[in-house]
Amino acid sequence: MTAAVQLEGVECVFGSGATAVRAVAGVDLTIDAGEFFTLLGPSGSGKTTCLRMIGGFTLPSAGRILIGGQDVTRLPPYARPVNTVFQDYALFPHMSVRDNVAYPLMVRKLPRAERERRADELLALVQLPAAGTRRPSELSGGQRQRVALARALVAEPQVLLLDEPLGALDLKLREQMQSELKALQRRLGITFLFITHDQHEALSMSDRIGVFNAGRLEQVGTPREVYDTPATRFVAHFVGAANVLEGDTARALTGHAAAMLRPERITLSGAAAAGGARASGTVAEVQYFGAFTRVKVAAAGALLQADLPARPGAAAPEPGQAVSLHWDDRAVHALRAGSEG
Repeated sequence: MTAAVQLEGVECVFGSGATAVRAVAGVDLTIDAGEFFTLLGPSGSGKTTCLRMIGGFTLPSAGRILIGGQDVTRLPPYARPVNTVFQDYALFPHMSVRDNVAYPLMVRKLPRAERERRADELLALVQLPAAGTRRPSELSGGQRQRVALARALVAEPQVLLLDEPLGALDLKLREQMQSELKALQRRLGITFLFITHDQHEALSMSDRIGVFNAGRLEQVGTPREVYDTPATRFVAHFVGAANVLEGDTARALTGHAAAMLRPERITLSGAAAAGGARASGTVAEVQYFGAFTRVKVAAAGALLQADLPARPGAAAPEPGQAVSLHWDDRAVHALRAGSEG
């Protein structure tokens, strides 16, 4: 099967000489047809630059970009079989919702009746069947996001590029749209390339995730692989909360030179040096998050986090209390020692 998107040694350098900035550095990546693939990373990591190169808005300094097996490295955006949904939606305020959705078909000079028919089909698909005659200003943020999706999909792209499209929505609506986006992608079978800095979005929606850091891909894998077995210290820190241990502390607690231990995989008992304890220490801080309570314990020369699930009537440990920490050997994941990557 031909891959939907391939990046071969792709680089992007802005500027020249001493002021040059390498935004993307030698990225190799294959995205399968029909996959929901997410590029995850902090601001400035290179993920959006990568998306812009795939979309044709930024030209790479080196390497090749292939879409559906075709080399599109130097093609302009309109000549690529992709469409993009931006965070600000970029809807035309003077046009009706139906005309916004049909705009790509108007550019292709399709007859008006055909444009409107297909626009109405897409509006129904994104659950806005009665919004065609309204203006974008009359819609909520979530509805405008759906209109932008419909407009991007009406031209039937091979790949849909989504540049942090949920970033402007409130938490509840963002979670709702995450479910709707994934369901829509499964229904259509189109390849989605999603850009986000939100680890929860990436973990909940993606078939696979590529974690970006400083212009490079640190790891590519399924959400479970990236979370349970991070390839680098950066991935361990960035994707979820983590106790990352090194040196003497790591060796004493895990037997490895460097290791990761997720907070939810640690349990506490309310007495120091309890039977079977891996470590004992003193509670330094307690943070309540509703679904769980995060307890920070000074132990073995480190500050270890443990996430305790909410239990009705259960009292959380108090700062200054002596506690013991317990975990299973399988909860420990060894990391490469010595460098952040």
